[in-house]
Amino acid sequence: MLISFDWLKQLINIDKPAEEVGVLLTGAGLEVEGIHTIEAVQGGLAGIVIGEVLTCECHPDADRLNITTVDIGVGEPSQIVCGAPNVAAGQKVVVATVNSTLYPTGGEAFKIKKSKIRGAVSEGMICAEDEIGIGVSHAGIMVLDTELPNGTPAAEYFGLNSDSVFEIGLTPNRADAASHYGVARDLQALTDAKATLPSVDDFKVNNTSRPIAVEVENTEACPRYAGVTVSGIKVGPSAEWLQKRLRAIGLSPINNVVDVTNYVLHELGQPLHAFDTAKIKGDKIVVKNVAEGTPFITLDGVERKLKASDLIICNAEEPMAIAGVFGGKESGVSDETTSIFIESAYFSADSVRKTGMVHGLKTDASFRFERGSDPNMVLYALKRAALLVQEVAGGEVSSEIVDIYPNPIQNFEINLSIARAHTLIGKEIGAERIKSILTDLSIEITGETDTHLALSVPPYKVDVRREADVVEEILRIYGFNNIEVSEHMSATYLANFPKPDPEHITQTILSFISGNGFHEIITNSITNSKYYTAAGDEAGLVNVVNYNSEDLNVLRKSMVFSGLEVLRHNINRRQRDLKIYELGKVYEQQEDGSHKESRKLALYMVGNTSAESWQQASSKATFHDLAGVVQNVLRKLNAANFELQPLEANSYLKQGIAYVKNGTAIAQLGQLDAKVTRFMEVKEQVWYAELNWDYLLKKYKDNLVAEELPKFPEVRRDLSLVLDKNITFDQVKQTALRTERKLLQEVNVFDVYEGDKIEAGKKAYALSFTLLDKQQTLTDKVIDSTMNRLMQQFEKQLGAFIRK
Repeated sequence: MLISFDWLKQLINIDKPAEEVGVLLTGAGLEVEGIHTIEAVQGGLAGIVIGEVLTCECHPDADRLNITTVDIGVGEPSQIVCGAPNVAAGQKVVVATVNSTLYPTGGEAFKIKKSKIRGAVSEGMICAEDEIGIGVSHAGIMVLDTELPNGTPAAEYFGLNSDSVFEIGLTPNRADAASHYGVARDLQALTDAKATLPSVDDFKVNNTSRPIAVEVENTEACPRYAGVTVSGIKVGPSAEWLQKRLRAIGLSPINNVVDVTNYVLHELGQPLHAFDTAKIKGDKIVVKNVAEGTPFITLDGVERKLKASDLIICNAEEPMAIAGVFGGKESGVSDETTSIFIESAYFSADSVRKTGMVHGLKTDASFRFERGSDPNMVLYALKRAALLVQEVAGGEVSSEIVDIYPNPIQNFEINLSIARAHTLIGKEIGAERIKSILTDLSIEITGETDTHLALSVPPYKVDVRREADVVEEILRIYGFNNIEVSEHMSATYLANFPKPDPEHITQTILSFISGNGFHEIITNSITNSKYYTAAGDEAGLVNVVNYNSEDLNVLRKSMVFSGLEVLRHNINRRQRDLKIYELGKVYEQQEDGSHKESRKLALYMVGNTSAESWQQASSKATFHDLAGVVQNVLRKLNAANFELQPLEANSYLKQGIAYVKNGTAIAQLGQLDAKVTRFMEVKEQVWYAELNWDYLLKKYKDNLVAEELPKFPEVRRDLSLVLDKNITFDQVKQTALRTERKLLQEVNVFDVYEGDKIEAGKKAYALSFTLLDKQQTLTDKVIDSTMNRLMQQFEKQLGAFIRK
């Protein structure tokens, strides 16, 4: 949609530059996709001013040239050599200054330069009308009769100011803004200016010599239909001002009558149609549906077969137009037309939309009707059009206004909670500010209490039907950019979400583990006490009273043996590559005789990580394969900021690590002791991990924080450290993070070496460090300084040797 700024300023007195207005409109939901400059003449007379000839003397070396001095309102008078025969001292003239560009009528553009003509310096050019592109005369320079000061832009004198045109990406819900007046209404709410409609007080019925009867058969598809006759008109080209307005928004002028209907459409958003009264057979208009398949030739010369659902504007005998969509070829205005019937109506959006889709027709009128027009604008637009037709085509109003409106469309009544409005907005802006915005948007406040406002919304606001819609109107005028965004993103203003559901979290994690190739097992919580005797872990066993089998006489204290039973069963059946997990309960008797029950998540890996394949070689499962799964589970539970500590000796794990968070072991991981696996008749190496599930669920918080994507690039630097064999990567990482808290984003180890190339008892880590400054681009100086500090701390705290 194109909106002319000059046209807009006829409806609202706004004293702001076009660029600033564009920003205001975009912020209010009318996205300005571009602002284009429309010039009345090419170049817009830039650099061309009004000057006064102070002196005029004959050129000493050329009989037909004169040397003049001209005051152009800036500094010392300019000397200009002029060949026009009518130049004289005391004249007000048009001067093209140095570096300005002229676009002469019928010629090529050229730039004015300071030059010498027959030895005399010339600093500009005194112009004829064809030389600046506003006429064709070259008889002499233009001599002006004006009191404007010297230096005044010539465009101001000729009334040729350029126009700015806004290209607005109108969304389907903003039918109320599909016109210059609609945009002015939004600007009224955004600024202190007041939007006003041109007066139609001069409208009057001159006579009733040419009445047209109107009958509406389908009032559902046409709730309101109005019209009036204007006779004695002269069809021809439109006035220059009218053509200029239409060209500015991309329309080609047709004739003065059609141009008026297009002008009012884009000014007010109310589509109109003009019928030649000589072609209204029976002097009667009938708004109705016609028989399926009725032939009809539209203005584009195409014969269309009408549908029974189409609403048609007919005369007493035949169709004349498809209501709200397209006119007919036989009833339109032509050069011979002397009397017209102007139609202004409110058609159902559903009806127009359906008809337009069926026939594949999209017009400026249907664009507005199918989104929802304003039933209260019908009569005003009709009077406005009649007055403009009389202005540009002559004639007299020759009938009373016909207005068929059996069931007036009422305003929408909405009850607004002020507290709810503040909640949806996300900020307390105050009841007075809310009322002010609503009033500026022509939403009437019909009643109010301390907590609620009773509102009456005009029907042209087709997208304002609920309380939330009203709040959106308030917010777009108040400004989305004026709502501060908290550091921690939250959606509590939309709904009260329940606390994280433990069962949902559990199923999410188990699905994730399954997605990593693990199979879930479910085993019995009652097990054999001999397992714990063999492992030397009999303390705290919970005995089962009245057990039926010696093999099932205690509640399990650990998840280890349940999984080993499953592994043994599968390995004995030649299934040697296994990844299994179980979420189950363990039980332990306390010193005071009470029993403790808790849930553990156990994971087991045996054999190869994947089946044999020609595409890749099989590899044995390692500690790190299982550690990767465990760490990803902890990250999904927002427990990623853990510490790694060597695992204390226990009855099951030969060696391993503990994941510690806030002093509590949340998980343990390692290789099961061979004496335990041999007792369970499992000969393979078994990697085992156990997570403290109850603790993790208790501490689980869905408190993800959203951050803006970094605007500046990351930098990676690599180091190779030689360290004692007992130094872990976690110690290196924690040392780095303590040394550089701001810039260091990630520490990663991509190679580890132990061998005869380095000293015995040592190992070499190849590490990468990712640095990022969120405020600016990192410089080499800052990067080198950071890496030097890291190396110093590695040497000081870990006894590292930096390999070059």
